[in-house]
Amino acid sequence: MIQLLFTLIFAEMALIVVFVFKTPLRKLVIMGLDRVKRGRGPIVVKTVTGTVFVVMLATVYNAVAIQRRWIQEGEVNPTDQILHAKHLLEASLMGFSLFLALMIDRLHHYIRELRLRRKSMEAVKKQNRVFEDSKLSVSEEIKVMEEEMTKLRGRIKQLETQLEEKTKEASSAETNAIALKKQSEGFLLEYDRLLEENQNLRSQLQSIDRRLSFSESKKVM
Repeated sequence: MIQLLFTLIFAEMALIVVFVFKTPLRKLVIMGLDRVKRGRGPIVVKTVTGTVFVVMLATVYNAVAIQRRWIQEGEVNPTDQILHAKHLLEASLMGFSLFLALMIDRLHHYIRELRLRRKSMEAVKKQNRVFEDSKLSVSEEIKVMEEEMTKLRGRIKQLETQLEEKTKEASSAETNAIALKKQSEGFLLEYDRLLEENQNLRSQLQSIDRRLSFSESKKVM
């Protein structure tokens, strides 16, 4: 029994050492414990642990009973001393093995949680990288759009300047057209006046010619 407990304790200590150092063996041990904790494994482990705990309590009880017997009888029997020491050693070894088993379980749990956290952190880092890359691409697109907007604004200003110039030219042309229209109207009025005056002069000349022809006809007679 004692040799078995020592073997168990050394095996548990070896597992703890394997957990402490990051080696390929640790991955194998973790995979083995993962398989043990699946299916009926937890039930078997709890049954063995409970059995060892009960045996430890029984061994402690026997050691306490031997000590009470010494107190009651007042005599120390060498056989009882050997049994008492054996029970204490067995109880100590079983308690220590249970403690190491608890340490192995907690270490396995924490290492597995650490691995899951690292995987989640790596996933988050990848998402952050993707987000940063997309953010950079979006910022580049925004810069390109801003440059295009700046070009469009410059083009709009040029068009507005050209429109103002064309508007001024159109207004000046309209003013010139109005002035030319007025001038042409003045020319037409002057033409009408001159035409009327020409007609009056012709009528006057005709009347003078008539008078002259009439006066000459009188002289001949």
